Amino acid sequence: MRLRRGWLFWLVGVPAALVILLQLWYFVQVCWWVNHNPSSTAFMREQLERLRQKNPKAELQHQWVPYARISNNLKRAIIASEDANFAEHEGVDWEALQKAYEKNAKKGKVVRGGSTITQQLAKNLFLSSERSYVRKVQEMLITFMIEAVMDKRRIFEIYLNSVEWGTGVFGCEAASRKYFGVPAAKLGPAEAARLAVMLPNPRFFGRHLDSNYLNKRSALILTRMNSADLP
Repeated sequence: MRLRRGWLFWLVGVPAALVILLQLWYFVQVCWWVNHNPSSTAFMREQLERLRQKNPKAELQHQWVPYARISNNLKRAIIASEDANFAEHEGVDWEALQKAYEKNAKKGKVVRGGSTITQQLAKNLFLSSERSYVRKVQEMLITFMIEAVMDKRRIFEIYLNSVEWGTGVFGCEAASRKYFGVPAAKLGPAEAARLAVMLPNPRFFGRHLDSNYLNKRSALILTRMNSADLP
């Protein structure tokens, strides 16, 4: 009996304890970032490592700017494009997830993600680009942690400053200067819409700024921006 309990402890107890400790570590990090700006994210470190495999001196383009110094045009464009219900949901937009599942099932492949801004932030801050059910569950858990301790404005501020906008380009300030030669505070509606539409596939669109899809989708987002609710 003692031997069996010992095996159960090692097979079940130890892994469970490690999982709990990992969640606590994530939660402590999330709490710290309520009042402190993250200097880097898991996505940023992953891409920098890849870039340095080709060029050991490679550096990321990234500059933090406070929420007040980011154009409202960009904020509205991203909400309109990425997460129309951002101000209302509690981290996960279940209706959007259902629609994404139905559309993907109909097409027979993943054509729509359904992830909210908070979910994207959780993934960017902590997780890798690998796709798996385990990673998705972890993303959900971190999402609920973020929503529990941060208000929407802070969530959006960190997102805007850490999301990927091209190969080696992270955050709205670096993206604004790279693609339009202006700070994030000076982005006009058309420029903001274009940056928002780049987000689902930033490395591709960073190399194809004049693609037909980018032009058409940007025009659509321009028509939706004014109805976006800002935190």
